[in-house]
Amino acid sequence: MRLGTIRDGSPDGQLVVVSADGTRVEVVGGAYPNLLSAMQDWAGAAQALNAAAIRLDAGGGDPSADAVFAAPLPRSWQWLDGSAFATHGDLMQIAFALDPIATDRPLMYQGLSDRFYGPCDDIPFPTTDHGIDFEGEFGVIVDAVPMGTSAAAAMRHIRLIVQINDWSLRAIAPVEMKTGFGWVQAKPACAMAPFAVTPDELGQSWRDGRVCLNLEIDWNGRRVGNASGAPMAFGFHELVAHAALTRDLVAGTIIGSGTVSNPDYATVGSSCISEIRAVEIIAHGAPQTGFMRFGDSVRMTGRDAAGHALFGSIDQKVVRA
Repeated sequence: MRLGTIRDGSPDGQLVVVSADGTRVEVVGGAYPNLLSAMQDWAGAAQALNAAAIRLDAGGGDPSADAVFAAPLPRSWQWLDGSAFATHGDLMQIAFALDPIATDRPLMYQGLSDRFYGPCDDIPFPTTDHGIDFEGEFGVIVDAVPMGTSAAAAMRHIRLIVQINDWSLRAIAPVEMKTGFGWVQAKPACAMAPFAVTPDELGQSWRDGRVCLNLEIDWNGRRVGNASGAPMAFGFHELVAHAALTRDLVAGTIIGSGTVSNPDYATVGSSCISEIRAVEIIAHGAPQTGFMRFGDSVRMTGRDAAGHALFGSIDQKVVRA
């Protein structure tokens, strides 16, 4: 099942079920006008959503051509982002001359959750001096997760999977990291691809709590990345359990994978500019690629082995605020 949110002037938008080919939608309405309300009563909402999906499969619904999609969850109570790809961590240490982090625990921070940009929104920044970077990720949305939930039990709480662009400001990040208080200025609002999908939609591409899809990254029309989401050091169920160790997770909490990154980056490329720069440092002793400029665009599409874009695409442009 694929879900989306159509802009209707309200903060949370209008929840729709989307046909398999993305050409038709059915408004859910009733007790579930938006995705956040559905997450808060997933057991009840699933019945209404499945009924709409069946009608769409039978040819029902309305054309989606004129719909303007927001992020599937335009705002939520909580956004927690992991860093679950070991290669990304290794390359970031090179890019920013950081000491290795000696831990066997998942890395995670709490970021901005009161808004998520839609898939085709222009993204405003005050200056390019801050080192504007994209970060291609996958993420999950959970229902209510009790404190102390185990990783095995956490799998049952993962209701939806999403594709994320975690915007970052690389010139600010090292300064904030050194304070020990975490990120604020370096992490503006993220963006999401238009469709959130249930795990069963991924079929064999959802394995051991991992999204085993390739994430295509095109920067100004040039392919720079096509890494797989499979080699996560921690699966999403383990990230959920880590986050829930000392707190309940409210329904609608979004947890990200961190930048998708593979050991064979020389072949598959990178999902962020900082990794590209780190590879250049390894090869040439210094970075050769700059960060994004006003007018630059980035397109991200997660595809399965058959080439299907289950989440749709993120296609955004950097603009002056």
